[in-house]
Amino acid sequence: MLSAFLVILGIVLLYLGGEALVDNSIRLARSFNVSHLVIGLTVVAFATSCPELAATITAALRESPDIAVGNVFGSNIANLGLILGLSALMLPLYPSRRLIRRDAVFMVFVTVLVFPLMMGGLLNRLEGLVLVVLLGIFLHNLLSDPETNEQKVVPAEELDKPLRPVWLAALGVALGVGLLVGGAQALVAGATDIARALGITERVIGLTLVALGTSLPELAASIVATRKGEGALVLGNVIGSNIFNLLMILGLTALVHPIRVTPAALQLDFWVVLGISVLVLIFLATKRRLVRIEGAILLVAYLVYTGFLYAYR
Repeated sequence: MLSAFLVILGIVLLYLGGEALVDNSIRLARSFNVSHLVIGLTVVAFATSCPELAATITAALRESPDIAVGNVFGSNIANLGLILGLSALMLPLYPSRRLIRRDAVFMVFVTVLVFPLMMGGLLNRLEGLVLVVLLGIFLHNLLSDPETNEQKVVPAEELDKPLRPVWLAALGVALGVGLLVGGAQALVAGATDIARALGITERVIGLTLVALGTSLPELAASIVATRKGEGALVLGNVIGSNIFNLLMILGLTALVHPIRVTPAALQLDFWVVLGISVLVLIFLATKRRLVRIEGAILLVAYLVYTGFLYAYR
């Protein structure tokens, strides 16, 4: 009963947190005169990646490498398959050329990069530092690009709202993050207890329940953004979160505590992450849109992969 209560409580907190985060992120974009894509790639992506960071560092310190690596790989799979798939089913998404050429391509590049770093069975502190430095370079190029920072057209309904003070919008973002993190932790705790009682392995828990739970902030934020017609925020959130997961989360975790990598993570899970990343890049690059049929394909791919994990756990 307690586990079921935690699951329900987590869902409620995630909804409230998603509303607060998206609404105040849009207001921050107006205040700083930057595009919603930039806010999605930075503020929202970082904020919604905080649960993955906490879960991965905790798992690494507790010597649970399957959960640590599985959480990152599983979160990226969930971001692209479940979250982007559901968002495209709700609202066709139209990426900018800049997002495709720079951000989506960079996401695939860093996905490929982690493979040789993990092949030795350990992601050490030096390799973690390399990942963190790459993230810094990416953010510098993003924020210094005048084309990306061009102010986009503000929806009419947003123009009618008074410009909220920056400090108040930032406080709203922080509140949203707090609700999202609390909701994710409650849901993961309840779902993980139920899974362990059913005899499910740590690798499967890390790749599915923990990964899905820590991806719920992205899911909540993306659904709210989609409902508000903020396609750029959705794409920026998902692609930015995947980049943050690979560079910031793996990098910072390795700096705190080197991460052991089990063979299973590189034999199947990595290739699924890479495959779905390339598939999303292809979908975005063809006719510069992600339509409902492509969203359905991504969602089915995620469900098939998850079903396979539980069938052969």
